Amino acid sequence: MLKVVAFGGGRGLSASLRALTKLDVELTAVVTVADDGGSTGDIRANRPVLPPGDLRKALVATADPGKSETARLFSHRFGGDDFLTGHPVGNVVLTGLLELHANPVDALDFAARLLGSRARVLPMSRTPLDIEADLEEGPGIRTIVGQHNVAIADGSVKDVRLLPAVATACPETLAAVADADWHIFGPGSWYTSVIPHLLLPDLREAIGASKAKRIVVLNLSEEKETDGLTLAGHVDTLRRYSEGVRFHYVVSGDTRTLADPGSLNSAAQSLEAELVAAHLASDGVTHDVSALAAVLGNLLVEDGG
Repeated sequence: MLKVVAFGGGRGLSASLRALTKLDVELTAVVTVADDGGSTGDIRANRPVLPPGDLRKALVATADPGKSETARLFSHRFGGDDFLTGHPVGNVVLTGLLELHANPVDALDFAARLLGSRARVLPMSRTPLDIEADLEEGPGIRTIVGQHNVAIADGSVKDVRLLPAVATACPETLAAVADADWHIFGPGSWYTSVIPHLLLPDLREAIGASKAKRIVVLNLSEEKETDGLTLAGHVDTLRRYSEGVRFHYVVSGDTRTLADPGSLNSAAQSLEAELVAAHLASDGVTHDVSALAAVLGNLLVEDGG
């Protein structure tokens, strides 16, 4: 059975995981740990645990259909107007598990058993991280810190880093990366969910040293943090942060790619990758899970792993 590692965070990773669980593969999800918005931000401000939100989303995305009620519970967000307002139940449960287990991987494995997860969900690092970015605003550069701040900031992102700079990758994640047949990046928020995996030196080195083949799945719509960045620009930005990492396929479902693939094809070639264009949009904004599964499945099978 092919071993696949999917990298990302938030809704983008959830889309790729829902597609990949339709395939007969041994799946591992590697999740960013720099989220600091909403419920996760409140928890991070008060408790020294990994940010639970994106980890919860990955667990729910890979939950066994027979555990749908448990997945629904994990996704239920408290209403009202008190200290629980806005918190998903799964974030609270994961926070408890993370406090009970010295190794966060043990906490995530326990949660995966509760949900009958069809993937192993691993953190990028055992250390909670922050994203720092340099923004070009008019004639000057402003530095901001925080995933949420980067995601909503005006201005053009010129550089992005992780804090603390000395953070290391989770050992279980490094092992999964080394053992994989395929690595899949994206879709997802480019600077805050996809590229962060290439900002940890030991993780980037492990990715580059692996014999796995690599696919990057591009987004279907613009986000605030990449406002004005073309699809070719997305690929060029990825290349800038992926020194020593070879990509093999760039998958795009954007209708503009189908109409005029020229610039994106050139950008893909700069990664030494082949452009794969397909109809992947369910509503123009989100990926159709079945269509994405078909494209990924064809690549994994036809290329032989």
